[in-house]
Amino acid sequence: MFGKWLGGGLGFAMGGPIGGLLGFLVGSMIDSTTGESTTYSTSRKVSTTQGDFGMSLLVLVAAVMKADGKVVKSELDYVKQFFIRQFGQESAKEALLMLKDIIRQDIPVRDICIQISRNMDYSSRLQLLHLLFNLSLADTTIHPKEIELLEKISGALGVASNDFLSIKNMFIPETDSSYKILEIDPASTNEEVKKAYRRMAMKYHPDKVSHLGDEFNKTADDKFKKVNEAYEKIKKERNMV
Repeated sequence: MFGKWLGGGLGFAMGGPIGGLLGFLVGSMIDSTTGESTTYSTSRKVSTTQGDFGMSLLVLVAAVMKADGKVVKSELDYVKQFFIRQFGQESAKEALLMLKDIIRQDIPVRDICIQISRNMDYSSRLQLLHLLFNLSLADTTIHPKEIELLEKISGALGVASNDFLSIKNMFIPETDSSYKILEIDPASTNEEVKKAYRRMAMKYHPDKVSHLGDEFNKTADDKFKKVNEAYEKIKKERNMV
């Protein structure tokens, strides 16, 4: 059921530009599935709910899919499979119906990102950005316009530039990508490498987004694994113990 996909419910997502973009659709779907009206709080939340995160993801996925001027079947198929893995067949079907409706609309990306940045905790925003990069690779390559939009989204979300570069290099390796993932310079000492690893392992630990629930925690390990892989690669190159 759609209510199950929303998990912890909706809070800030029902207000501001996000609510303006999909509020009527959400309301009509909930009314049709529950048979009763529901009142949502638009007050700022201390931690992000599953519903807030899910709606934010849907809207920004639609924006990224439109970035290169076309929405191809491979992208929709990938998103469908992703949602099925995350939320189950029925919930994925409902999420895709919403996504297709959002794609047809004009999306005020910057305003939406500002709304998210004011209400969503930082670890959840990092997870959101990671998922957007993941989904933008649905057709095996990320279009330059998608990268450009992802960078703008990151900035409007209030994500630090070094964190954006770290996540970007998990998907689009650049020169010294392992160092960029750990947010350090190749000239760093071995001790600085170790400190950077501990810092990044803490920043990307799955527990940081445990409040999003099992559905979204299924991908929370990815960033953590990439940090470990980057650290192991640097250790091997340097013969570190």
